[in-house]
Amino acid sequence: MLRRTWVWIAFVLVHAVVIWLGFFDDHAASWDVDQLYRWWAGLTLGGDVMPGITEDWIYPPLAHLPILLVGALRGVVDYTLGWGLLVTALDAAAFAVLVGRGRSRGRMIAAWFWLAAILALGGVGMFRLDGVTVPIAVAGSLFLVGRPWLGSVLLAVATWIKVWPAALLAAAVIAVRRRLAVVGGAAAVSAVVVGVVLLAGGGPHLLGFVGDQTSRGLQIEAPVSSAYLLLALADVPGARIFYDPDLITFQITGPSVDTVIMLMTPVLMLGMLAIAVIGAVKAWRGASFVALFPPLALALVLGFIVLNKVGSPQYMTWLIAPVVVGLAIDRHRWLRPALLTVVILALTQWLFPFAYDWLLVLWPAAVLLVVLRNVMLLALFAWVVVRLVRLPARQPVRLRVSE
Repeated sequence: MLRRTWVWIAFVLVHAVVIWLGFFDDHAASWDVDQLYRWWAGLTLGGDVMPGITEDWIYPPLAHLPILLVGALRGVVDYTLGWGLLVTALDAAAFAVLVGRGRSRGRMIAAWFWLAAILALGGVGMFRLDGVTVPIAVAGSLFLVGRPWLGSVLLAVATWIKVWPAALLAAAVIAVRRRLAVVGGAAAVSAVVVGVVLLAGGGPHLLGFVGDQTSRGLQIEAPVSSAYLLLALADVPGARIFYDPDLITFQITGPSVDTVIMLMTPVLMLGMLAIAVIGAVKAWRGASFVALFPPLALALVLGFIVLNKVGSPQYMTWLIAPVVVGLAIDRHRWLRPALLTVVILALTQWLFPFAYDWLLVLWPAAVLLVVLRNVMLLALFAWVVVRLVRLPARQPVRLRVSE
């Protein structure tokens, strides 16, 4: 009882600090929410346009739900503060599922890790759509064994808000024995979303977010961009950072960059497919859910990050859900990866918002900071892939994540 009290006190304090960080330095960490999300909400609530319905959008259709929910309260609470409170409420709901009665040491360690991760990443982890999807993904993952249909529904909802939870959903389809329930839950959510969009006349724009991603260049924080950052730092002709006003991101160019851009999408697809095949083979050979799901989920999530030509600081929030589940199941094996994850998140907050302006002018320390962070991501990716490959065919079930 006392352990649960302390972790909930820490929950309140951590979220208060992170909300404050969203307002620090002229909303640097919460710029997307304060400017873009507020603007999108105003457009839709004002009846002007509805991104994703009347025109292409960079996000899936359900991204409108949190954006419009906070926008509907604009007369009661400031939009940015309302977003922070919404994420805090979602975190609290998933946190309650994780902590339960506070009797599981693994779950308590996972809860403390989650709080450390939130604090380490700071405002950018909360004030983005990713901050909404993380608690939904955590809760969905925890429900997969005891209530696979509910877990699948939650993961599918998160996926239709921001694409990355599809990695967890794919891992669930492979690792959960009751696959029909997982597929059925995801299919039901997808059918509802597609049906609503079609009825609203948004059919031509339903998958606009997919085409937007494939046409993008190399974003400066992406792991693949580290080589070009070093080239630019060394004043190699043609290597430079530039701003893309259409995507509102900073990208990098350099020698043979068009070839790299062209190759990254098939590399991402083939890499994700290879990881899924390894997981499927392990499942076919009898690996249990508790042994297979956490490394498979983390490998797929990291595949989305390290093999992607797009990279943003909020992407690091994706690491939280699979590590939380890993700690809840096997805290001893997952403790070191969890600590490395917290370091990665802390370096990311140091990079953005605090050192980002220095990175844009290629200050050597800032460039080395992002390169170091990306090297750590690759190290974590290598660990989890090796872990997945070496996974024995059968392992004893020591803990049910739904308990």
